[in-house]
Amino acid sequence: MIGADIAIILPEIALAIFAMAALIFGVYTSKDESAPFLTWLTAAVFAALAIWIGLTGSGINVAFGGMFVDDSFARFAKVVILLSAAAILLMSRDHMAKLGILKFEYPILIALSVVGMMMMVSAGDLMALYMGLELQSLSLYVVASLHRDDAKSTEAGLKYFVLGALSSGMLLYGSSLVYGFAGTTGFAGIIEAATAIDGHMPIGLLIGLVFLIAGLAFKVSAAPFHMWTPDVYEGSPTPVTAFFATAPKVAAMGLFARVVHDAFGGAVGDWQQILALLAVISMFLGSIAAIGQSDIKRLMAYSSIAHMGFALMGLAAGTALGVQAMLIYMSIYVTMNIGAFAFIVTMERDGEAVSDIRGLSMLSRRDPTKALALLVIFFSLAGVPPLVGFFGKFYVLNAAVDAGLGWLAVAGVIASVIGAFYYIRIVYFMYFGNAEDAAETQMGPVQWGLLMASAVILVVGIANLFGIEGAALAAAETLVLR
Repeated sequence: MIGADIAIILPEIALAIFAMAALIFGVYTSKDESAPFLTWLTAAVFAALAIWIGLTGSGINVAFGGMFVDDSFARFAKVVILLSAAAILLMSRDHMAKLGILKFEYPILIALSVVGMMMMVSAGDLMALYMGLELQSLSLYVVASLHRDDAKSTEAGLKYFVLGALSSGMLLYGSSLVYGFAGTTGFAGIIEAATAIDGHMPIGLLIGLVFLIAGLAFKVSAAPFHMWTPDVYEGSPTPVTAFFATAPKVAAMGLFARVVHDAFGGAVGDWQQILALLAVISMFLGSIAAIGQSDIKRLMAYSSIAHMGFALMGLAAGTALGVQAMLIYMSIYVTMNIGAFAFIVTMERDGEAVSDIRGLSMLSRRDPTKALALLVIFFSLAGVPPLVGFFGKFYVLNAAVDAGLGWLAVAGVIASVIGAFYYIRIVYFMYFGNAEDAAETQMGPVQWGLLMASAVILVVGIANLFGIEGAALAAAETLVLR
């Protein structure tokens, strides 16, 4: 039996062993001089694992007595997580080296956090859930404060750690309540205890679920548990901010879906209204608060809060169509953010990093190709048709309407219109800003390639979304209908 279990969890074991081997390699070699090589190698390992998982996985496989679940849903999320993490590592190498903070620990910490993320989306038990979540979080606390000589980076790591500890406490308290009332930590046992009676689950389990949702909402930056996001995004090194905006969001949304469907799928009516409320608050707070931001990293933080609201809208539908919409939305969101941050990491003036949006002024005159690519990305983030970002929002809005949540879809449309303002404002600076405010943007071939690839995907993808629609539907049906 143990051999079969290990075979199921082999990708996670392989990545964990690689991280430990890389740590030993870094310690016993020239340490930081090996960091560029380790960064490239880790990115290559991520890409290889994504291909392995995407091409070889099949069926529903359960390991360690149900604590670990390998199904289409987990595999879809893992491929997105691994590919986005690989892209961020490649993008960040030159920038981190220029700042003098490309430490050999950086790719190792990213690898360990990705192991935690892979564990999160495959969790079939509250203990496995917490183990994966904390492995991811502890790695990210350190990465946020990697620039030790910078006060903002240190502050970002401290704020993330303190508020993360608070969310972990809420999650643990909710888990203890659920265990007390269900008598088990396994999702298979919890769903039996949480099956609705007269349309509602027992009150003790409901309170436990509320605390669980609060802890998970912190991880996805959903309002009103978003307070850490703007400061951590602004204070962290820009490549780290790019990482926060991509892979961890996919993992947290995947875990969110796993908990509400695998453990509480028998009482959709009880958690649907909670997620719908979180979605509305996140969409409007993120869209309105971003309007007054002049720092592009803070703006992207509030943008992230708004986008997580749209993803939660799909999850709030409580159907396979809703989970499919959420997976499609997160895939598109990650693609857009990789392209945007590939450019943001290169913004500088006199050798110093610049994050003021006015640094984009008159980019169209200095480099029209980059300006056009950014225009596509920001318009896609705004949901302007016919770009792929529009279809991401269309899917979640359609899922909400299909589930009888028409009011939520209307709220989403209004929030999307409000949010379009600050994206259009960025484009305005690129084409009509003051040239004196312009920042330098010396892009390396990797950053330039990721920027252009993202823009091309957002245009060409309108044809068939590169087939992710079918893969997302298969993943959603595996989670919801089994």
